[in-house]
Amino acid sequence: MAIQGKELEKEKLILKGVNKNITDKLKESGLKLSEEEEKRKDFLNYAWEHRNSMDENEAIALRVQGMLEDNRVLSEEKYFKKLFRVQNNPYFASILFKEDNGKKHVIYIGLTYLKDKKLNNIIYDWRSPICSMYYDYEVGKASYVAPEGIISGDLTRKRQYKIVNKELIRLFDNSINIDDDLLQEVLANESNEKMKNIVNTIQQEQNSVIRNVKDKNLIVEGIAGSGKTSVALHRIAFLLYKIPNLKSSNVLIFSPNNIFTEYISNVLPELGEDNTLQTTFQDYLINSIDGYKNVESFLSFISRYYQKKNSNEDLIFYKQSDEIIEDINQFVKWFVDHIKFKSGFIENEIYSYTKEDLNELFHTKYRKLVFFDRLEEMAIRLCESNYKGKRTKLKTYRKLINEALGINCDIKNIFCLFFKSSFAKIKMNDNEIKSFLNSDEIKYEDALIYVYIKGLLRGFNYEKYIEQVVIDEAQDYSKLQFIIISKIFKRSSFTILGDVNQTINPYYKYSSLAELKNIFESSIYLQLLKTYRSSEEIINYTNKILGLKHVSAIRKSNNIPVTFCDNYSDFISEVNVLLSKYKSLAIITKDDESAKRVYELLDDACFELVLQNTVVFKKDKIVIPAYVAKGLEFDAVMVYSDKDSRYMTNEKNLLYVACTRAQHQLVICNIKKLYICK
Repeated sequence: MAIQGKELEKEKLILKGVNKNITDKLKESGLKLSEEEEKRKDFLNYAWEHRNSMDENEAIALRVQGMLEDNRVLSEEKYFKKLFRVQNNPYFASILFKEDNGKKHVIYIGLTYLKDKKLNNIIYDWRSPICSMYYDYEVGKASYVAPEGIISGDLTRKRQYKIVNKELIRLFDNSINIDDDLLQEVLANESNEKMKNIVNTIQQEQNSVIRNVKDKNLIVEGIAGSGKTSVALHRIAFLLYKIPNLKSSNVLIFSPNNIFTEYISNVLPELGEDNTLQTTFQDYLINSIDGYKNVESFLSFISRYYQKKNSNEDLIFYKQSDEIIEDINQFVKWFVDHIKFKSGFIENEIYSYTKEDLNELFHTKYRKLVFFDRLEEMAIRLCESNYKGKRTKLKTYRKLINEALGINCDIKNIFCLFFKSSFAKIKMNDNEIKSFLNSDEIKYEDALIYVYIKGLLRGFNYEKYIEQVVIDEAQDYSKLQFIIISKIFKRSSFTILGDVNQTINPYYKYSSLAELKNIFESSIYLQLLKTYRSSEEIINYTNKILGLKHVSAIRKSNNIPVTFCDNYSDFISEVNVLLSKYKSLAIITKDDESAKRVYELLDDACFELVLQNTVVFKKDKIVIPAYVAKGLEFDAVMVYSDKDSRYMTNEKNLLYVACTRAQHQLVICNIKKLYICK
């Protein structure tokens, strides 16, 4: 309900006061930071001038004092930047809450807090406990968890504000978030180059994920357009606020590709937090595999399937299967248990060891260590025992032990031993093994197995500084990948998000991401079942592709039906119409080759071709394969196929991904004849 009259004027006066408070605070903080910088320079000069006259304890105390001062100033600088960023739009909502004891609170909610000179809150950070009621409750009975316990009462008002350049444009009261005016206004807007924060329109089901600190690991399954990625980023911002001493450098996001990483790069800074560490599983593979110049990417692996370049599909299905995990486990156990040193050795004609001595050390004394750690520990201890605790001959002992073992312990060789052994359900033939050993590039499906075998034999590199791990597009990670990740970040908490309906890996699919609870202990499985991206017409169409019934559109109908074209002339006509109507248009193809064909055919400089290796691009007018477009959204989408790139029955999920990128309008182009006389 829009607010007018005296109440509107009252809110304008409140905003005017807030604006003055922010201006005064920024001036005060600016002067204070300037003074602090001068004090810091004086402190550093003092420390330098007296460095030779201080004893050790004084020097340590001075360093500690300097570190504390630096941390305090950095905290003030961070708040100054937050306040400067929000000065034109200081808050977006307010609630009126009456506690059961009769105490009343008017809570203004913004991206950061603001206090008056008496340290009373003028604006509350959206992440503070009392603000959770704005997201979780309709008008009526409500409660929140404060440091002193649960505070209950009545939420008597929920108000939303549209403030632009310090001016109150309009405000309205809402009893519930789900289809409120502000949300519908936001949904009606055109898409942007990069993802924006959704802090003023977070919905209750999303908030339950964002603020969950009770469960160690969250597995979130959300339909296309349910805001999974936005929820993940806002959850990171909340955790940075909630968990003491957690820093952005302690958080790692696994993104599906570099395009996606670039797309989400604005959200955390908008929320006043530094961007976290970000990586892809491809980066991990590259850093973990030696012996190859290149490691095939996941998208190249997918592209191979759609271009029908694989000669042994059964072998790839096996390599991607869950079944192979236990087969590898049993093989590695057998391999290590049956290792026998072929001979002993004599070092420097003095120190000698029989093969029995070496086998005793390997299988008994160091049996709790992984394979390569056993060999290393043997080399260290034998060297130190003979050279008075020194390791000057360690390289010699490593060489002698490896020679006595008499086995090629290169991971490539052990990989091949597995696929020749009885443990492998499907074996690699001689030509496949030769190709594996001699190629400059390791295939994606082989890379996963390579790093797992390597991890079992060498140990997985433990990342102790990462406390929170976020994995997006989880449906495209196999259980083997999740096992590897869980071993690397074995003490971290995980937020895992995905949608099995958007699986693009033709060799692997979950029935539900709840299956991951078997890998991550202390996990809770949550679902996001409302979509905020696409219009009702688009959702109804995409539901039919996979036979879905539970997907509901929150965006109001725009009365634009999904349309179809089957010839080149209509295709070009539709392109021109959509270009005139929308800010962003994506022509989404099935694979790279069809994307290249369409791009060349358009012969229009306003379109940009985006492929798997593209990192930076403008999102307004692009031609892109479906498996690269994952996670992105556009005002309008044209899903293109022709006689050489038809979607097969078993490729419905990829078609679903392509169609669900559209926000306002979707056109299905199934071109029968591509090239015509111009």
